[in-house]
Amino acid sequence: MKHSFQMNLGWDGGRNDVGTLEAERLKTQISIPPEMDGPGIGTNPDEMLLGAAATCYIITLAAMLGRSELTHRGISIDAEGIVDVTNGVFTYEMIRYNTTIHVSSMMSDREVTLVERIAKKAKDSCMISRALEGNVAFDLQTTIVKID
Repeated sequence: MKHSFQMNLGWDGGRNDVGTLEAERLKTQISIPPEMDGPGIGTNPDEMLLGAAATCYIITLAAMLGRSELTHRGISIDAEGIVDVTNGVFTYEMIRYNTTIHVSSMMSDREVTLVERIAKKAKDSCMISRALEGNVAFDLQTTIVKID
């Protein structure tokens, strides 16, 4: 089975102008980010790539925990994309995830260890991570917090 995803984009100006992006469930303006001397209106390719990777990771993690019958009480991720600019060449070098997974205070140490393993496996199994493999490095820090 194959799935097809489409979007329409438009751009009527020069480097520092603003374009549009529209997909079935997303509509936004696009431009170069201010970090790269652009207008910073709407989103940009760097945020979109980071968002694609991070959303794929969090959804994959939740699904894998569910399939393993490990109940979480919330997952949060602080994601960061690192872009290097050397000699005018932009290279997306790394994506960092600082992941916090809240679990029941009754969860056993063995189950906590399994949650940590699944967090790493989800990062490696995500479709976007696999697509970027060999081009973008990934760094994962996982914190498990037991709550009542």
